[in-house]
Amino acid sequence: MQTRDSRGSSHAAVLAAYVVVAIAFSWPLPLNMGTHLTGVPGGDTGVYVWNQWVFRHEVLQEGHLPYFTDRIFALSEPTNLSLHNYTAFQNLLALPLIGIFGVVTTFNVIYLLMTVLTAYATFLLARHVTGQAAESWLAGALFAWSPLLVTRGTEHFSLVAAAPLAVFLLVLLKADGHERFRDAIALGATEWLAASTDVYYAVYCLLIGVIFLAARIVVIHRSPLAGRNVAVRWALDVLILSMGGFIAALVISGGWQPSIMGRRLPIHSLYTPMMVLTMLVAIRVAWELRTSLRPTSGLWRFVRFSLAAGVVATFLLTPVLYATAVRMRTWGEVDPSKIFWRSSPGGVDVLSVFLPNPNHPFAPAALVEWLNSLPTKYIEGLVSVPLVAIVTLCLAWRAGWVPSRWWAGLTALFGFLALGPFIHIAGVNTYAPGPWAFLRYVPILGLTRSPSRFSVVLMLGVAILFATALTALGRRYPARRRLIVTTVGVLLLFELLPAPRPIYSAAIPRIYQHVRNAPADVRLLELPVGARDGTNSIGNFTARSQFYQTFHEKALVGGYLSRVSRRRIDQLRSNEMIDALIILSEGGEVPEEAKARLIDLGPVWTERSKIGFVVIDRARTSEALRAFATGALRLEHIETDGDLELYRPRIK
Repeated sequence: MQTRDSRGSSHAAVLAAYVVVAIAFSWPLPLNMGTHLTGVPGGDTGVYVWNQWVFRHEVLQEGHLPYFTDRIFALSEPTNLSLHNYTAFQNLLALPLIGIFGVVTTFNVIYLLMTVLTAYATFLLARHVTGQAAESWLAGALFAWSPLLVTRGTEHFSLVAAAPLAVFLLVLLKADGHERFRDAIALGATEWLAASTDVYYAVYCLLIGVIFLAARIVVIHRSPLAGRNVAVRWALDVLILSMGGFIAALVISGGWQPSIMGRRLPIHSLYTPMMVLTMLVAIRVAWELRTSLRPTSGLWRFVRFSLAAGVVATFLLTPVLYATAVRMRTWGEVDPSKIFWRSSPGGVDVLSVFLPNPNHPFAPAALVEWLNSLPTKYIEGLVSVPLVAIVTLCLAWRAGWVPSRWWAGLTALFGFLALGPFIHIAGVNTYAPGPWAFLRYVPILGLTRSPSRFSVVLMLGVAILFATALTALGRRYPARRRLIVTTVGVLLLFELLPAPRPIYSAAIPRIYQHVRNAPADVRLLELPVGARDGTNSIGNFTARSQFYQTFHEKALVGGYLSRVSRRRIDQLRSNEMIDALIILSEGGEVPEEAKARLIDLGPVWTERSKIGFVVIDRARTSEALRAFATGALRLEHIETDGDLELYRPRIK
């Protein structure tokens, strides 16, 4: 029996081993912690760095609740960050470190820490399931440094912090059958942790909890009536065959344009026929099954347990819930995004699930090129379940291993959700709707706009199944267990290897030193200007501006958030000068009369708006925008650094 000291030593060894992997798999980042990032500062990476800075700025310098800021969209009311992917947990960890190490070094330290915590949490979950340490350690490495999460570590850093998913499942499994109050506290705290790393993970935890509850109380088995009622079964089969024939004819002919009462009704799209066929097949399968309820002796205890966990999570989430309530009262909406039937974000391609690791140093460039050819592109389209894991699962199955229904079902369900509203195979849209085509309209669940991110739970499920399969092989061949685990471990780590990682300079152009030295109340206008979120953009704003703000600290006229309200955009464009700059930033034209009026009013507008500096990006700014801004704002050149030019407006 292990003592407390020996258990502590074993956990320390596990963590130390993960730290070594984190350093090796992020190389050469550890040599450049203060000067480089694993993502481009001009993309989403810049916003994640900004998250940590602005959180600290609002808490320590302004003394405000950090879910509101005036550092962006400075010419309108303070920005509400309740629907922004704010990474509050990571921000809290960074809060005391930024003053010591600086913004960039702190961000990289937190990034590596999140990978280690994700691996360790998965290890704890796998060990609870398997009872084995070595196999569980490999499961943690598989998940934390899977191609999926490594790739997310180039842009979507919040998704790298996937530890809450494993912790939530661990607490849920440990609480099953006990439902103690301390378990409810732990589960509620984990839900807060998930919401504070990435709101998608909070939704995934809720969905996992619902599935877990359903699995406890619902039993699915073959219906005794299905075999006797032959007429219904045959009728469904005929309808399925008929619809299949209709779809085949539609594909072969290219469609029809029948005329009904003088009106042409074009029939070309496969969306509706495939939806009907899918629903008929689902009804046919459901006809063979029947559901019943398990004995509900512990159901109400579990419901009370869930409610207690919800109360704990709600209490811990009070700051962001308050900000959300303010948003609803001010803006009249929670989520400004709209869900469309055909044009909503797609999921991952089926082929990408089994694609070899494109991050490996020996991987051909064609893998990345193919992923970038998909609508979801490389960052959203990559899954790449490790081939070593797939082979291990197959060998264990042939040796008699039977996967857990819970883990197999959970993995499969999230895998189907990750395929998105319509299933694509090798770049071809089959038009067959997946579960997400319908579940995306469910309240709360619909907040997760990008279905490809369901693949994170798919990968976690694969990691646990891999650990149980590897454990089964060790028990099937006990004399060879050490050899099996060692061989599989070496092959797995080799397959996962993403080093050397591409890293990107985090240098701040020297022109921003002038901005940093200016009075605190001046504002900075960067051209092109605009507002951008995860799916839409007006003007041509870049996240790089917010990254540079972490150095100069002056308020910006534009902004980039996960979600930007339509009312925010309307408010921004109600300013006639900003609206003209946005139009020109998009390459549009402003009427000459409006230009002349704005040029006359330029000095007054500049003084009223407290614009202290203007930065023009020559590579992204049209001559029309440059000429208008120079004339209207009476710009005086201060300094040039590469493509960036710094100007000071003349007020009088």
